[in-house]
This record gives sequence, C-alpha cells and structure tokens, in this order.
Amino acid sequence: MSTALFWSTFFIVWWLVFFMTLPFGVRPPEEPEPGTAPSAPERPQLLLKALVTTVIALAVTWGIDWVIRSGLIELRPREMPW
Repeated sequence: MSTALFWSTFFIVWWLVFFMTLPFGVRPPEEPEPGTAPSAPERPQLLLKALVTTVIALAVTWGIDWVIRSGLIELRPREMPW
C-alpha cells in the first residue's frame, strides 16, 4: 500500500470510527440552561474521543494494510480470459 493510499484509508477510517464513538458517555444535563437544546450533552469529552479514535483508526488501517500486503486481498485487476 502506498503512503498516499495508507493516509487516505486512515482518514476515512478515522471519520467512521469518530462518528461511532460520539454517542458513548453522552448525558444531557439535569437542568439545561435557557436558550440551549435540552438534548445537548453536558460534557462531550471530544478530545478524549478524538485520541481514542486515532489509536483505533491506526490499528484498523494497519490491519487493512497488512491484509493487502499479505495477498489475502488483491487490488490489481486480473487479465480477462478472452
């Protein structure tokens, strides 16, 4: 896998994992302030979620890279038999 393909795969995996981790640990406040949405999270912990997402995305991207390099999945088109 080339460097550009690795980082583009990482970028896509990062966003997918980030959107999956956003709902974890989110609780609305007991008494929302006036003018805010009642469903807005009290403490979203976005920095922690971004760090966890980065670690998970690196592991998943490394796994995808390993599968491609090992030959289990081939991305090159095969020759047509005719």
